[in-house]
Amino acid sequence: MSYQGPQLRDLRQRETDLSDRDSLVSGNEHQGKSCQSTAVFNVVNSVIGSGIIGLPYSMKQAGFPLGILLLLWVSYITDFSLVLLIKGGSLSGTDSYQSLVNKTFGFPGFLLLSALQFMYPFIAMISYNIITGDTLSKVFQRIPGADPGSLFIGRHFIIVVSTVIFTLPLSLYRDIAKLGKISFISTILTTVILGIIITRAVSLGPSIPKTEDAWVFAKPNAIQAIGVMSFAFICHHNCFLVYGSLEEPTVAKWCRIIHTSILVSVFICVLFATCGYLTFTGFTQGDLFENYCRSDDLVTFGRFCYGITVILTYPIECFVTREVIANVFFGGNPSSVFHIILTVVIISAATLVSLLVDCLGIVLELSGVLCAAPLIFIIPSACYLKLSEEPRTHADKIMACVLLPVGAVVMVVGFVMAITNPQDCTHGQEMFYCFPDNISLTNISYSHLQLTTQRSLVNLSIS
Repeated sequence: MSYQGPQLRDLRQRETDLSDRDSLVSGNEHQGKSCQSTAVFNVVNSVIGSGIIGLPYSMKQAGFPLGILLLLWVSYITDFSLVLLIKGGSLSGTDSYQSLVNKTFGFPGFLLLSALQFMYPFIAMISYNIITGDTLSKVFQRIPGADPGSLFIGRHFIIVVSTVIFTLPLSLYRDIAKLGKISFISTILTTVILGIIITRAVSLGPSIPKTEDAWVFAKPNAIQAIGVMSFAFICHHNCFLVYGSLEEPTVAKWCRIIHTSILVSVFICVLFATCGYLTFTGFTQGDLFENYCRSDDLVTFGRFCYGITVILTYPIECFVTREVIANVFFGGNPSSVFHIILTVVIISAATLVSLLVDCLGIVLELSGVLCAAPLIFIIPSACYLKLSEEPRTHADKIMACVLLPVGAVVMVVGFVMAITNPQDCTHGQEMFYCFPDNISLTNISYSHLQLTTQRSLVNLSIS
């Protein structure tokens, strides 16, 4: 990577003053201050996003008992690191994640953080496209008279059309504040989806056989599960925005807000993960909706809600990705023409990858271990350790020292395992329990179920 001299000097001059409020939310200074309850809602909405759909899959990866413990642990680490970031900002006199890292570790740290902040939303965009194609294709297949094999209701066509008609035009906005109303809509739709998952856990779960390893305490893929959980919980990129919007912001007030927000979020996440996993156990997919039968009208409505949610959330991730590139390479204020070109290039790249990759689980794992883990575990701890003058025996310093190696292990080992030990993905296939006439649902092993499922699918394709 090379930079021209004037560009580098300009970038160095801007780094210290760079803030989330200025670089990511233009016009935010015109907004009023928020109360603590509003701040709690904003943090909860940041956590309860699209990543929640992969939490039942993380239970399958880790083993259900260990998975619940890891989910609680990741939520605690998220709570701790969000408080640690604001403490670091207070110690350094900075008001953004970028400026905090820049002041602590200089220009190399700024570049590293910029790379991570680019990769995380970019991979999230890919996951949103995959979810859109998977969910809405099954919704359209339920339209009376629709041909399930038609190109026009296939996942690839839906991804391209939704990108051209919805996500690309919305992503062309230069002011993210115009997209702010979607958070309330997304929260309502997520609540509806959670209700559907709970309903089906009660009505569908008992009819699906449990796999032999359904209640195993721990499984070898636990580290990959941490990556999925980290992807779901990360909200560090906007914590300074929420903190700065408070009336008379203080660290003590921030602690109360974060403790409340994470408590609410972890309750919802545990409920979602538990109901999803208990319904399908070892058959749980990275995209939970892939487990439900296409003939289930209630779940079809849930798929529609979820598809709308990710379409509305997609432009925010694109906004962050575009701004990172603009700030690092092009002075942070590109012309209108270049703004359009950059947006089209980013969205085209994300769309191309999502057309080639159809398994959500691997996307969530890679995003979690490569981006979310360092943003949650490593960077906040490293900044605090370097800035704080507290004694080494201080509780925060001890915890930060523990998180550094743990984050490194999750990042490295999780990446290696995700690449060398990818999980099976039954994308686009009807699960065996959707054909009760073809198989017995009792006293059947996991391996036999896989074989029977494959045979059922072959028979369907032949017929």
